Amino acid sequence: MADGAASDKESFEPVDSKVVSYGAETPVTGQTKMQAAWSADTEDEETSAKVAPTSQGQIFEQIYTPWEGTLNPRWMRNWAILRHHILGIFKKGHRPWNIPTRLFIFFVIIASMTDVALALLFGMIGEPTLYDIWGVNRDNLYGHVMGFFPRNILYYPIVAALLVGGIISEDRSHGTSALYFSRPINRFDYTAMKFLSVCLILLFIINGTLAAYYFVDILVMGKGWAWIIDTFPMFLAAFTCGMILSFTYTSIGLALSSISRGRFFPAIGLIAILMGTRSIAAIVDALFDRSLLYVISPYDSVAHVCQALIGTEMTYQHPWVWSLVSVVIMNGLALYLLANRVSSMEVTRE
Repeated sequence: MADGAASDKESFEPVDSKVVSYGAETPVTGQTKMQAAWSADTEDEETSAKVAPTSQGQIFEQIYTPWEGTLNPRWMRNWAILRHHILGIFKKGHRPWNIPTRLFIFFVIIASMTDVALALLFGMIGEPTLYDIWGVNRDNLYGHVMGFFPRNILYYPIVAALLVGGIISEDRSHGTSALYFSRPINRFDYTAMKFLSVCLILLFIINGTLAAYYFVDILVMGKGWAWIIDTFPMFLAAFTCGMILSFTYTSIGLALSSISRGRFFPAIGLIAILMGTRSIAAIVDALFDRSLLYVISPYDSVAHVCQALIGTEMTYQHPWVWSLVSVVIMNGLALYLLANRVSSMEVTRE
């Protein structure tokens, strides 16, 4: 620049500008130096910056265009979520259920088939007394689903706790919800498929073994149509009880999972609610001979309703309708909390 024009030109060299360098001769450092001279001549029509040419970097323009392809139908997207959770128990490529969860589910299925094995054993060796104890009847159908020990104190609560532990809380903590909600999946479908995944696994364990217990006895022992007509309504009542039990445990467990960000709290919380409320109600019943406090226990409320459905002997003093109202209120509150928490989930990691 000439000496006479030195007063009319001003140059500066800003550094640390965030321009990515793609030069072949210089390494990519994420920074480059730009030189610019601003013209202050009055003869110029407008003031502009003249950027000195450099071979150290380039600035690219990114333009996002919407995808105009054909979406899969809604049922197919929901089936993908459901399959992702259920098939993860049996094979790889889906939800990575851990080995202890798979082993415990397998153990519970085998342990739930013990009454089937004993009924068949005593029936085949011709021991009528022991077969009457383990064979299909009203009390045994109820006990297969709602038996307190060991099923509803060891098997089903722990299985439900393992399933609901991180099914929603991990989506919230790891940001997996962004993968769901950034696609055409609404929150109702997301919640429904999560709920259905856990509920179906519990139904497979409870009602699947119940159906095996009933139909294997028919096939092996050669029961006639008269026996089937007499016992099939009891089987349907027990099957309905299994559905109520699975629905209640799933709704409470998912509600706890939706308010947590880890696996530990929902699992321990579900077991504490099921076992803690029953223990408190049992203590009050033993001290004051009042069974009304059992309405706060999810297990006892469902058990009382199931006793009325199947027609077995009642073990509670208060009316079973109160327990039915309690079951409805428990599930309603749990589903409301679940829906409220899922509706507040962000599409980014929280």
